[in-house]
Amino acid sequence: MKLLDKLIIKDFLKTYLFVVFLLVLVVLVLDFTEKNDTFIRNEVPSGEIIKYLLNYGLYLNNLLTPITVFISVIFITSRMAGRTEIIAILSSGTSFVRMLVPFFFSAALIGTASFFLNGWVLPVATEGVTSFKARYLDDDKYYNESNIHVKVAAHHYAFISRYYTSSNTGYNFTLEHIEDGILHAKLSSDRIVWDTAKRVWSVKNYRIRSLEDWGERYEVGESLDTVLSITPYDFDLPLNHHEMLKTPELSRQIKILEERGADNVNYYKIERYVRYMSPFAAIILTFIGVIVSSKKTRGGSGFQIALGFFLAFIYIILFLLSKTFAEAGTAYPILAVWLPNIVFAVTGLALYKTVPR
Repeated sequence: MKLLDKLIIKDFLKTYLFVVFLLVLVVLVLDFTEKNDTFIRNEVPSGEIIKYLLNYGLYLNNLLTPITVFISVIFITSRMAGRTEIIAILSSGTSFVRMLVPFFFSAALIGTASFFLNGWVLPVATEGVTSFKARYLDDDKYYNESNIHVKVAAHHYAFISRYYTSSNTGYNFTLEHIEDGILHAKLSSDRIVWDTAKRVWSVKNYRIRSLEDWGERYEVGESLDTVLSITPYDFDLPLNHHEMLKTPELSRQIKILEERGADNVNYYKIERYVRYMSPFAAIILTFIGVIVSSKKTRGGSGFQIALGFFLAFIYIILFLLSKTFAEAGTAYPILAVWLPNIVFAVTGLALYKTVPR
């Protein structure tokens, strides 16, 4: 590796860390100022506040990565262009593609760190932020979703009309045994209650209808204990539960939900797509940043930095929109998640062919 490569990598990473620290610090100060009255009113311990701010800072670092990478690239590249360093590099016989190597190497380091941060560190931080908000900031909220369908075994399907976490009770419960599209047995009850002592479900006022070879069998009773592959924990998950799982845990949860036929499995799949897509954003935005800021301008680097903010915000908005469309049930969620990277990669190639350097 040449001395010039080392200097660019060192300058890139130092600028990136400084921009990350500065932006995250500003947002944390604003967040603390907004919530300070609530902290005082709820008598939140100082240690819990500090822990929350650290976890929230990790979350912000991940969210602002496109901005911080883009601004860092534009800042150091425009500064090099202003000092005619890029002209000197290209005049020495170094091609523009070769000059991109240290930038790509730095972006790859950031992308790799972002991948491990997203997969193993950020889920813990997200869980900490969620727990803190639920304990100190949010009002008590109970899950009461209706019309729940879930696959509890290979050929068994459960339905609950409405479930309440406050009492661990579900109403209008049915359990059906279906094979090859044929209903073999059906259990119906007025309600189902979780028995915390036995750790089983207790079915109240049940009716069992079974289809045997010799005819139909019908059974009724007041109470029946049954074991299902679901627990009250499965009904009391936070909305962002998919963001709180480490990558191996996320893959296992996707497999479990697919076996159950759960409706919300798409959220977990999209989260996994995002974790593998995000690191490439650093490389793509670095490529665009070097191209748009490598030309020397009389006005200095102010315009390029402003352009960097603008393009980075467009990327984030496009990412949020595409993720929303994917979660809404688009036919190709992986394509929707990758759409920002595809659009900006094509834009970068167009700029490389058209923008003078």
